[in-house]
Amino acid sequence: MKSLSQQLIAIWRALGLNQRITIGVAAAAVLAGMIALVAWSHRPQMQLLYGRLSDKDVSEITSLLTEQSIQYQLGTGGTSIYVPSDQVAKIRMDLASKGVPEGDGVGFEIFDRTNFGISDFVQRTNYTRALQGELARTISQLHGVRSARVMIVLPENRLLFSDAKTKPTASVFVDAGDGALSQEGVNSIRFLVANSVEGLQVDDVAVIDSGGNVLTENMRDDGAFGAASSQMKLKKNVEDYLSTKVQTMLDKVLGPGNAVVRVSAELESDATTKTQETYDPDGQVLRTETTTEDTTSTTESDNGSGSSGAATVGASSNVPANGNGSTELGKTGGKSSEQSRKDHTDNYEINKTTVNAVRSPGSITGVSAAVFIASKSDPRKPEELEALRQMVVNALGAKEDPANQATRTVTLQEVAFPGEAAVKPNVMDMALANSDLLRNVFAIIVACVVLGIFMGMLKRSKPDAIPIELLKPEPVNRAAPAPIISAEVLNDLIRQKPANVGAALRGWMANPNAVSKN
Repeated sequence: MKSLSQQLIAIWRALGLNQRITIGVAAAAVLAGMIALVAWSHRPQMQLLYGRLSDKDVSEITSLLTEQSIQYQLGTGGTSIYVPSDQVAKIRMDLASKGVPEGDGVGFEIFDRTNFGISDFVQRTNYTRALQGELARTISQLHGVRSARVMIVLPENRLLFSDAKTKPTASVFVDAGDGALSQEGVNSIRFLVANSVEGLQVDDVAVIDSGGNVLTENMRDDGAFGAASSQMKLKKNVEDYLSTKVQTMLDKVLGPGNAVVRVSAELESDATTKTQETYDPDGQVLRTETTTEDTTSTTESDNGSGSSGAATVGASSNVPANGNGSTELGKTGGKSSEQSRKDHTDNYEINKTTVNAVRSPGSITGVSAAVFIASKSDPRKPEELEALRQMVVNALGAKEDPANQATRTVTLQEVAFPGEAAVKPNVMDMALANSDLLRNVFAIIVACVVLGIFMGMLKRSKPDAIPIELLKPEPVNRAAPAPIISAEVLNDLIRQKPANVGAALRGWMANPNAVSKN
């Protein structure tokens, strides 16, 4: 160690003023860079604690963090708070125990405090406030919504009088920032509010954004528009289902990304009822059988005067006559007749079949499809393409007549797919995900660069040239003996200026003629 320090001191003494200044500046820069690198590497890694906070919540959270001497940073325009990553969970639990953050508005926690003697009006007002606050908090959690406010108007409940025309309404104010809410997002807000308030209809919910645009202006249920919209949604769902059905099958056969499928479905849009009656004359069935029998009797008698008349109906006709001219039974002559009639009637019921068929809208009446498959280096044969097309036809349930080309509703074609551009990875996301590793790698790279610069500066610094006359022999006469430099003198020169001596020796070895001439 002592010899090493002596060598370093000797080297330092052998350097010139400019060389010493250069090495000193380089050493100071390296030391400062290492100190800054160590300080930066030991800086705590910050992580998001809460985002999209209101001004009130930001003020409360920062006050609590300051009291606990916890380092924090504000971001996203002062609505987000970042804290050291190793303390995020603990800080969130501490803040939750204190009820922070509360969010925009007042929720149902307003009923946590017991208030005796409040009026019914105040109670209903508090309920409305709580409902509005809870809905605003829920809507604020939707993707693309920064903040929201909900205003609900509930009709007053009266005991003796109620206006049937009065109904609840609601309006929602949303702040979507620089973006815009989609139609699905607006509908989700409408249905969320309508299903949270008793008696509130979806059409009575208005949604307004921060730009003053009424997002629900063209979304009211119209008879024709609503039916058309429902039909289009149903058509889209059916076509997506059939396309996915065929696409998954072709992906298994041809490989993912080697087929493109588009399906068009024709749906029944009207509800129809069909009644059909069928009569079979050969299928008679005896329904009723009626038999009627009628019998009639007639008797004629002679009274002795030569005239004939009908017998008197009654008891006197059967009683013998007395001495005053009446006849006795058995002593008079006559004739009688009897008529009998019989009717038989058979009623037959004809066999009848009645069919009532109700056809609801939405049934599939026709399907067509267009399929493109990626071509190979060896083109497929027509038989292979037809086999694939037939597979698609069977999967869709399409009806085709093999003998009639006009009934073909599925077309399949082999084309060359253009190469898709590779998706470039998001550099920022990768850097944030591997921030710790990148920080250590960056520190090593900076250290290596600084060390390389320092070594390069040392190589570029050249030692002072040794005066040649110190090592040259004195000019003497030929007859006088040449002075000889002793080994002790050389050793002293080497110890004092080893770099100069080495440079002089390398120069002499490179140009020996100059030494011999001297």
